Amino acid sequence: MSATGTELGAVDPKVLVEARLQTHHAAQWLARAARANLPPQPDDSHTNLGWDQERDALTSHPLARSDAGPMCLGLRIVPLTLLVTIGDELLDELALDGKRDAEAAAWIDQHADASGLRAPSSAILPYVIPNHPVAAGGRYASAAHTSAFAVLARWLAFADDVLQETRGRIAQIGTGASPVRCWPHHFDIATSLRLKDGDAETASSIGIGMSPGDEYYAQPYFYVSPWPRPQAATLPDPPIPGHWHTKDFVAAVVTGDGLLASGDPRGMARSFLDAAIVASRSLLGAS
Repeated sequence: MSATGTELGAVDPKVLVEARLQTHHAAQWLARAARANLPPQPDDSHTNLGWDQERDALTSHPLARSDAGPMCLGLRIVPLTLLVTIGDELLDELALDGKRDAEAAAWIDQHADASGLRAPSSAILPYVIPNHPVAAGGRYASAAHTSAFAVLARWLAFADDVLQETRGRIAQIGTGASPVRCWPHHFDIATSLRLKDGDAETASSIGIGMSPGDEYYAQPYFYVSPWPRPQAATLPDPPIPGHWHTKDFVAAVVTGDGLLASGDPRGMARSFLDAAIVASRSLLGAS
């Protein structure tokens, strides 16, 4: 069920930074488990994560299979907790508040060993994520920011719901849209609409997603990004209530506070995404 505007606005979206950073770091355990145990894919899609609406959790691809069902790792947002599931059953969990990454590593490696998997702690991440004290041995501290973690979870659930709906509406365009997944590097939830077949680096496509915040915006924001990158001079008027972002990447962007100000964040997100997709297709000559 998609969050309401009241739930999304219970905490100012610009004060979710600490909750987002801790969650981003914790999610790397799911990515490490995938890197250690799943066949690598050229686009790193073996490491991306799904959203479990029932558990309010990010989930890995299946890491192993048994008669009881696939084994996955998960990360519940409130309270911040690592999960091990088999099929629909919760096998074990580790609340991260007050824990260090070394303790998370030992717990995950123990479960991996019991399932005949390689240790997630052995995996090396080929990218850098925003810094946080937990990466240097600090403790997770989610209990001190419970409200922010709860609202972050609502934004993630809201984004998954809106993007799943959007993906359904654009399924017949081009060669279709990829599954809605969370990418542990940039920590955005997104789908990619491929307009033409061909090499991913050159074929026309549109990235459609939601970032919970980053170095560009200290709050959640939806984006629609045409590829190949258009020239700034060719950009049309931005979809209301968004704007065109042009530093390092080109995308139509609407921030969380912009959606909340509308009084109907779901309806506004839907109309913004639809208008931005139309504009992006026109920019790419695929209208």
